[in-house]
Amino acid sequence: MERIALHTRLKPGREAEYDAVHARIPEDLDAAMRMAGVSSWRIWRDGLDLFHVVEADDYAAMRRFLASHPANLPWQTQMAELLDVQDDYSGTDRGIAQVWELP
Repeated sequence: MERIALHTRLKPGREAEYDAVHARIPEDLDAAMRMAGVSSWRIWRDGLDLFHVVEADDYAAMRRFLASHPANLPWQTQMAELLDVQDDYSGTDRGIAQVWELP
């Protein structure tokens, strides 16, 4: 199991819309993420800054699986309207580097 931290940023003025959209994730997207090996995805928001913690069997494999998944494509189109930088699934990102953890 991998735990990956991510940082994304909203476009100014889109905070309430982002929160509302995330009040209920589409069932087909939920199922696709679970099929891709995601066991948990948490998001915190501080103003425009979003902090994600993703737990998945294999983060890179999950990204490849979701890149063209029919449940993820409309979701990413919707997120592109809200996020400052669109996620195009082309990179090999590994999230934010962990510096320290309380043992």
